[in-house]
Amino acid sequence: MKKLKKRRKVNLAGLLTSLVSASVILTLLILTVSYYHSNKQSLTETYLALNYSKAEKMSHSADSLFLSMNKSLETTAEFLEDPEAISELELQTQLNLLHESSGYFNSLSWIDETGTIRAISPDSIGLKGKKIEDGAAQEALDAEKPGLSLPYTGLSDRLIVLMSHPIYAKDGTYKGVIGGTIFLQEENVLNQLLGNDAVEQNGSYYFVVGPKGTLLFHPDSRQIGKGVYENPVVRQLTLGNNGMELITNTSGHKMLAAYSHVSEAKWGIVQQTPYAFVQNLLLEQLWQTLKYVLIPFLILLLFSIFIARKLAAPFTQLGNLVNRLAEGKKIAQPLKESLMKPHWNREADLLTKSAVMAFEIIERNNQQLTESAVTDSLTGLPNRRKLEEVLAEWASDKQQFSMLVLDIDHFKSINDAFGHQTGDVALKKLAEKLQAMLGEKDQCFRYGGEEFVLLLPDQTGIDAYQKAEKIRLEVEATRLIPHQAVTVSIGISEFPAQTNSTQNLFSLADKALYQSKAEGRNRSTLSRG
Repeated sequence: MKKLKKRRKVNLAGLLTSLVSASVILTLLILTVSYYHSNKQSLTETYLALNYSKAEKMSHSADSLFLSMNKSLETTAEFLEDPEAISELELQTQLNLLHESSGYFNSLSWIDETGTIRAISPDSIGLKGKKIEDGAAQEALDAEKPGLSLPYTGLSDRLIVLMSHPIYAKDGTYKGVIGGTIFLQEENVLNQLLGNDAVEQNGSYYFVVGPKGTLLFHPDSRQIGKGVYENPVVRQLTLGNNGMELITNTSGHKMLAAYSHVSEAKWGIVQQTPYAFVQNLLLEQLWQTLKYVLIPFLILLLFSIFIARKLAAPFTQLGNLVNRLAEGKKIAQPLKESLMKPHWNREADLLTKSAVMAFEIIERNNQQLTESAVTDSLTGLPNRRKLEEVLAEWASDKQQFSMLVLDIDHFKSINDAFGHQTGDVALKKLAEKLQAMLGEKDQCFRYGGEEFVLLLPDQTGIDAYQKAEKIRLEVEATRLIPHQAVTVSIGISEFPAQTNSTQNLFSLADKALYQSKAEGRNRSTLSRG
């Protein structure tokens, strides 16, 4: 016959719950996917547009500021058209006035056509009369036109840019340049405009780069002066372009970046927002939407679970009952009482009560069978199977004990001479005698045939030996069969002093028993293993 294929059974409570859950989850999934895709593009475009607006406004402000700064230098250059007609005091006063009133520059200086610093403000710098030979000042002097230098590191280890304007006399003779230094990391009007290092709550921030991609302003001051030309928007700025796009920056983070070119200085301003913020915002909006759906879903799910459990409860309890019986366990009284309570479902009520009565009968029979399985039918002592259970339990609990293996001497000759019935009587009497001599915690087992095993908890091998001798002498003095003394031989071992293995423990005691027999029987031997 063909074997019937095993089919997985469907749980009633699980089936109803799964149907409700699947329908709602599928609806939520469709809603979530459509919402996510429709809003992701919208949010991305919105933040790109906002960032571009900010970058463009800042670039226009920077352009206006640079124009104003250049205009102030131009005014001073016009003042110096006829330097011979101006006293040294008037010249210094003019430079100090421009320096202190505008706040545009950290220092101002007039360098004549020979490269000599003729005047400087503040005069505490102490460079008046010195001659320049190279660097940004020399480049500005050689250029003979308005300009803004590339960022450079000065003698004071500051990051500096130099704005310059040429000075021409009325007859067109070149008289040098008027130059204003801007310390990028110190207080000035430019720093107030561009050097705001605040990072917005959503992680947005801006930075400013020079013509060759060098960071001039950045929220992390440690980054200032570093080259970031590898950033794709910085490359666009060095080409003079404006725009906005989703990029991966030099740190490997995705950014919604907008960039605007500062035409007067050939700098670039980048305003960017972490793309992760947009994704988190999108997920937050999704969650807010789902919350309105989740509440009725949970109510419906809980209600369906409640009804399903009410329907399946008696069948689940009956299944647990059968499992306990299959495992040989007793049925707990609370479980019986709960099963016997009236159920709102009539069919389930009848089935449950009938099953409980049948299971009680089965449980009683199982209990009797279990007891029979571990009991020797002749002597009433626990048998070898029970011995193994006790040994395993005591070994697991690290219980210290001694084992006595006892065997009737010449038992075969007793059976041959007096018959097996007399032999059985001798075994019963020996079992009674052993039980009578046991302590409260001691245990005695019939191992098989004429062999018995005694377990003596909390006793050393020496203690067990003394006990064995008492048993041996008492058995010899008792007439287990008429008109003839019966003796026993005993082997003794100790756990865990001699071994941590119960099998080795029995083997040691058994070898000691055979030593007793080999040495003439009717004696006790303590294993030396």
